[in-house]
Amino acid sequence: MGKNKKAALPDEVHLVLPSHPERTPGSGPAIVDTHTHLVSTFSSYRSKYRSGKHETIHDFIRELYKDHSVEAIVDVWCEAPVRKVWREIADSALTEEDRERKWGRLEYWFVMGVHPHEAKLYTDEVEKEIVDAMSHPRCVGWGEIGLDFHYDNSPRDVQRSVFARQLQRAVGLGKPLTIHTREAEEDTERILKEHVPKDHKIHIHCYTDSPEWATRMLDHFPNLYIGITGVITYSTNLNTSAVIRNMARLPSPSLRILLETDAPFMTPSNLYGTLKNVRGKLPLSHSAMIPWTAEFVATVANGAEGAEQWDTERVMSEARENARRMYSV
Repeated sequence: MGKNKKAALPDEVHLVLPSHPERTPGSGPAIVDTHTHLVSTFSSYRSKYRSGKHETIHDFIRELYKDHSVEAIVDVWCEAPVRKVWREIADSALTEEDRERKWGRLEYWFVMGVHPHEAKLYTDEVEKEIVDAMSHPRCVGWGEIGLDFHYDNSPRDVQRSVFARQLQRAVGLGKPLTIHTREAEEDTERILKEHVPKDHKIHIHCYTDSPEWATRMLDHFPNLYIGITGVITYSTNLNTSAVIRNMARLPSPSLRILLETDAPFMTPSNLYGTLKNVRGKLPLSHSAMIPWTAEFVATVANGAEGAEQWDTERVMSEARENARRMYSV
């Protein structure tokens, strides 16, 4: 029996995407990626393409986002201890001149918190560093934080305690919340309702939990938004599409969603219908892929009983306005 062949790695040229079929370059709603991990994405690129042509994050961003109307990203720092490089990257986006020269006019923003996987590493010192970061001019929220009972990388009692502690600090500072929750609906709901005012801004990131839970949370928190990544396009995930259909069939339909990548993860599966002559799967996602997620959302919304007509541009336009309401970006 022969050895398994290693999956083909597409040439890095394929990371530079063509325009989405429904979008004209330089026109239409801008892309705002409300949840991306920039350092992890660049590290993934450098590990996959050891001879890759991009030597800095700024080079990588300018090339991949060029001509795709990527207006803004919300970068997520959620490690413990806090990565010191965050300040260097955030400071590089402080002036309009730097944003044009280094970022290709991209508006760089960030949130910071400690992920539930690393809750066991949360300390007073880590919290002090996060609180300090909250005053940075490019910081727009506290996160991602929450509960993850799928992997249980930190004990559940520690996750609950650290989640509540971070919520209290974030609410006290008036910072929007980026929430990670997986297979922990009951505890996440209880802790949020206990520690967060009803009108606080909340982003439930990369939603995969039940549609019933989404309905309860949307009803209770009027400024809560559901984060949609490329995972909605996966055949193994039915919950996220059900959430979209529930929104689309309302008497006055409004998609209370935010579009995001969770890069370098969650490459939209419907992307490959547009790409030509690509062997294998792309090893990472990035913000220019968001229109394909929006296209899938539109298709799902149109499948709801009595739904209005949705298309890629309408979904992106609504999500762009929601990003402004959620993070003021």
